[in-house]
Amino acid sequence: MSKQQKIDFPTLSEQLKGSALFAGCTGAEIEGLLPALHARQVVYEKGETVLSTGEPVREIGLVLDGSVRMENVDIWGHVSLLGRAEAGDIFAEAYALAPGEPLMVSVTADGRAEILFLSADGLSGDAPGAGKAVRGLLTLLARKSLALSRRTVHTAPKTIREKLLSYLSDQALQAGRPDFSIPFNRQQLADYLGVDRSALSGELSKMRREGILEYRKNAFVLKQAADWT
Repeated sequence: MSKQQKIDFPTLSEQLKGSALFAGCTGAEIEGLLPALHARQVVYEKGETVLSTGEPVREIGLVLDGSVRMENVDIWGHVSLLGRAEAGDIFAEAYALAPGEPLMVSVTADGRAEILFLSADGLSGDAPGAGKAVRGLLTLLARKSLALSRRTVHTAPKTIREKLLSYLSDQALQAGRPDFSIPFNRQQLADYLGVDRSALSGELSKMRREGILEYRKNAFVLKQAADWT
């Protein structure tokens, strides 16, 4: 079960110096900000719900260790994987900045995950480092917007093959090489692309037989690529 941890502010402040949210902040600035942000640290076990669909959110979640996944589940139980947050990533920030807006997704721990919750209200204060944290938050919001745009591009094609080629091509381009690993297992990839897992696995097998790609678990190699340099 989830368990709130006692925070060691000096140690945590040093750890957070490497996070994008506090980019440019000194350890002393972060240590001074954490109480103003009403920081609380919670540990979740695999499969535990961190946030539930429909609940109000007033805190930004920051993953200290492990990872969480964001999913949308409709009334028929169909799951759409919207993304994952790993160590250093934040989640639910848009909802924390729009109080009263009900959460449209659920957030679940992929494995054991340590989460730091921060009150968004504290970012409006005049504590040293607050301005830097706001700039870091804006940068992360921009990255999230781009990630959502990418998903829209990948799910727009009609066929499973086209969806896969769009997603895998983008992953290869981001890696700068035709061999790369993706952050999803088969079920998560199917949920992310909005397709049936069996149909996705069948299409991957066909593409491998046709010499388009090779794969082993979440590691892929695109065979028919143009210039990767």
